[in-house]
Amino acid sequence: MHVLVIGGGISGLAAAHQLLEGGARVTVLEAGARLGGKLHTGSIAGTTAVDLGAESLLARRPEAVELARAVGLGEQLRPPAVAGGALWTRGAVRPMPKGHVMGVPGDPAALDGVLSPEGLARVAEEERLPPDAPEEDVAVGAYVARRLGREVVDRLVEPLLGGVYAGDAYRLSMRAAVPQLYEAARRTGSLLAGVRAVQESAARTPQPGPVFLGIDGGVGRLPVAVAEAVTAKGAAIRLSTPVRELRRIPAGDGAGWLAVTAHEALRADAVVLATPAPSAARLLGPHAPAAAAVLGRVEYASMALVTLAFRRSDTERLPPGSGFLVPPVDGHAIKASTFSSHKWDWVAAQDPSLFVLRTSLGRYGEERVLERDDAELVELSLRDLRAATGLDARPVDTLVSRWDGGLPQYPVGHLQRVAAVRAAVDALPGLAVAGAVYEGVGVPACVAGGRRAARHVLQSAESVNENGEKASHE
Repeated sequence: MHVLVIGGGISGLAAAHQLLEGGARVTVLEAGARLGGKLHTGSIAGTTAVDLGAESLLARRPEAVELARAVGLGEQLRPPAVAGGALWTRGAVRPMPKGHVMGVPGDPAALDGVLSPEGLARVAEEERLPPDAPEEDVAVGAYVARRLGREVVDRLVEPLLGGVYAGDAYRLSMRAAVPQLYEAARRTGSLLAGVRAVQESAARTPQPGPVFLGIDGGVGRLPVAVAEAVTAKGAAIRLSTPVRELRRIPAGDGAGWLAVTAHEALRADAVVLATPAPSAARLLGPHAPAAAAVLGRVEYASMALVTLAFRRSDTERLPPGSGFLVPPVDGHAIKASTFSSHKWDWVAAQDPSLFVLRTSLGRYGEERVLERDDAELVELSLRDLRAATGLDARPVDTLVSRWDGGLPQYPVGHLQRVAAVRAAVDALPGLAVAGAVYEGVGVPACVAGGRRAARHVLQSAESVNENGEKASHE
């Protein structure tokens, strides 16, 4: 069985790895000049390796860690050297309140200093309100504001969700973005009680080990290692090979799919389509028009990462910890800063005389800042770092990474729309979709989606009869 994987991000590469395990012959077609999508490493100040995209893996979800170990990176997995984030809010960098779920507290007292007295009083009122479970789906910000007031959304939920989705809490689906909290609130009708229920459940079934893991040398090493592993097992990988059209081969001609590129038409028994929503919509249009229409309406947020290297002696005023998030309500340009040399031992060890940190800019609806050139983004970052921490030095080197259309948005109703897309695609023999738009934007979710798509086409191949129609297993 020959399977084409269209898209060489981590979802597509995970699919290729799973397909090979299932005995398929695999060809990966990537439109760009490199693999990995949003997982990418580079260097600053000459030889210091840094992540230019995602920098950590959620270890409490196993798929990405399992894949890293399977391709020989198990010994390179590293927990953060420091724990505990912070917020730059109300004129100071303050420790992130403890005991929250995506910014929603279980104990109002933990918010002292983050919220105004009026905001604290509003939170304390929640337990006296009548139970009010969220609807079938609702925007995170709308429900949290209804129960706890807008300050909790603007000062806590927005910066945390912004760090994950670069999104707007008043648009993001609670069910899709914060499913654990959504389910708890559905059961209790209360956010404070729901958070406590989540915490009590976690206490009953504690999970050992760190919540997050990085990779020595950068998470961007993961797609490279997966590509090397699948190539060693016989997979073919073709870069700079965009697919212009997908054609379905009728059963009378052997069934399967034809992927048309600029130079050839590649035939396969099955296809895993692991591309962003716009290109998936274009390729699916002739075969699943309703699904293509849904994918064509998916919106994306753009962002930029500004990596800065300073002389370590110039950074003594930086606060301890891994960095800070920034509530958009305060009107600053940056939305977060990560102190990479604090957070990751492997970054600090490369050149002890340097201190590396990075900022992020841009979120859904606020992409105009990204129209500025790289030098301006650097200056905006330095201005905000100076205001937040007192850092008043010039960096020895800078690097700006732009992720245009980097993060799909999950507005209210997203899960229902994804289910409709899956149902339409699953009705087409030998075709599956994968990627951040379906499963979640985190690396483990993307790996899980790639694996799911691979299993689907392998199982589909087993159940297709000689006429190219799905046969019953009964």
